[in-house]
Order: sequence, then C-alpha cells, then structure tokens
Amino acid sequence: MIEDDLRAAFARHEALAPPAGPLRSAIDRLAAARRRRRLRIQAGGAALALLGVLGIGVAQLTPDRVADDATLLAEPAEPAPTDALNILLLGADGSAKEPARMADSVLLLHIPADRSRPYLISLPRDLTVPIPGHGTDKLTAAFGYGAGAGRPDLKRGYELTRRVVTDLTGVRVDAGAVLTYPVLRRLTDEVHGVEVCLPGEVRSIHTERVFPTGCQRLDGAASVDLLRQRRGLPEGGLDRDRHAQLFAAGLIRRAGEQGVLTSPGRLLALADIVGADLMTGGDGTSLVDLLRVLPALKSVDPVGLSLPVGPPEGVGWRLLPDPEQAPAFLAALREDRLAQWAARHPDQVNRTR
Repeated sequence: MIEDDLRAAFARHEALAPPAGPLRSAIDRLAAARRRRRLRIQAGGAALALLGVLGIGVAQLTPDRVADDATLLAEPAEPAPTDALNILLLGADGSAKEPARMADSVLLLHIPADRSRPYLISLPRDLTVPIPGHGTDKLTAAFGYGAGAGRPDLKRGYELTRRVVTDLTGVRVDAGAVLTYPVLRRLTDEVHGVEVCLPGEVRSIHTERVFPTGCQRLDGAASVDLLRQRRGLPEGGLDRDRHAQLFAAGLIRRAGEQGVLTSPGRLLALADIVGADLMTGGDGTSLVDLLRVLPALKSVDPVGLSLPVGPPEGVGWRLLPDPEQAPAFLAALREDRLAQWAARHPDQVNRTR
C-alpha cells in the first residue's frame, strides 16, 4: 500500500522536475576537473618521490608549485642539461615536536658532465666558514642562522647554507634538499631497509643499540639511530659524515635494485611519505630538468669523497680546510675532474659499501 502511494505521488510531481540533462552534464564536468587535478598532483608527487629517493630536491613546495611542475612534465621536454650538476643535501635532526635547527650532515652530490657516476662529497659540519651576516662559525650553524628562532623556516635555513657552500666550493648549487630524520625513517621502511657496511662497531648513546662491524640491513628506526651518532665515535662528526655517505649510497642502490625509478606505483607510494616534508628549490636547474638527466647515469653506485681538512682545533672540534690538499680538491670539483682526482688520491676515497 505504501509503495503504491509513493509511486502515485512521484507520478503526480514528475512533470514539475527539471530536466536531468544539464545537471548530469554539470556533474560530469566537475568530476572530469577533479580527475585532471588529481592526475596533476600525482604526477608532481611522483617527481618529488623520485628526488626524495635519490636525495635530490630543495626548498618547500606549495600545492601550486607542485601543480606547476606536474604541468611541465606533460609539456614538450626542453633539452636536458649537459654540464655537471651539484645538489646540496642537508640532514636535519628535526621532528614536528622539535623542529630542526642545525644541519647535522652536509653532503654535496656531484653529477659529472659525462654522467659516469655520482660523487657524494662530505662537508664537515664542524668546518669553520664565513657566514654572511653572522661572522665566522661552524658550517652547521648556517642552517640555524637562516632558519631563525621560534618555528624554524627550513627553506631559509637551506638557502643560507647554500650560499655558504657556494662561497666555500666555488661551484653553483643547482638544487638541494632538507630531509628530516622522521622522513628518512619512513622512506627507509618503504624500501624495506637499507644495507650499510660499517668499518667499525658503533654503540648508540640514545638507545644502547649496537651496530656491529660489517654489512647489515637497517630499518628506518635503526638507520636514524645510526645517523644521529657522533659522541663516542673516534673522530666524532667526521665519522657521522662517513655514516651518512654509507646510508645515502645504500639508499640509492636499494632504490635501483627495487626498480623504483621505473615504477609509477612505487613512486606514488613514496610521494605519500615524503611529499609534505620534501624541500625543493634551485639555482638554475628546474625539477623537470633534473629528472631528465638521472636515466643518463651509467652507474648509480656513488663514489664517496670528503673535503680534506686539518686536525681539529680547540675544545669545539673546529676544522679548517687542509691548506695543501683542499685547494686541489676544490679545483677538481669546479673543473669536473673528480674522477681523475680520486684516481690520484685513492687514500682519500671513502668506502660506500
């Protein structure tokens, strides 16, 4: 009875209903617009994830910037860069509760013009350097000066550190990244661990975890624990720099082993992890340009190098560039001759596995 009454009511009012065609068209247009926007964000996220896996990126991206870069991915490609590239990587011990105020690890990733293989160059955090507007201090302090007090601005911290590194090395920094430890932890777990081969035992002062000598696969929590260690190590911050090189090289190799660079699904999964925290910005080379040069690398197995420094001075472990070796090393970096320099100085090459 109720069903019959309802049908009769609908029949009486059917003529008053507006035509469904325009409404359906409007819904279809809205759905199509949302699909296009989602695809643009996913494309941008995939690009960001790729940079995150390789440790490549710079200043904080806004949603508009993501969409702009994603749109560029769909446009006809400009010629890829053919000269050498330098990417600045800053590891920061920060979280949502305790924002990063110093760059604990400073790495310069050099990609030579011949695209033979990448070079991971450690710049010691305790290196004494001129900091524009702040006199002379340790390299690690540049990030804090730039980021400011209160809620640190990671983009400004990166930018001031970039200026200091450019002045120190004499090379243009094309792009860079600030990666906090929480991001590295989630990224490591997403690739199911990173293999790190330690030259000596490391005992954590934070968790009492023991990292034995030799090769071991570390999950995200263990990786971050290792990267935080400095006190108690024979050479303090220099040993932490070497561990950062080992980890970065292992992460790059792990990504290559898993085919991450050729799997859109894996890239999107990583984008969900690192997209909000990845920092990006550049000085001459766009995000899209960087993506186009990566497949040209003949090997993704990095060579580990360090800026030659003298013995530590004073109680604060302040370091200065070695007056004999550092000038020749920096000249080789500026002139894209690191392969020849490493061949002539095998004792200066750091193991990355």
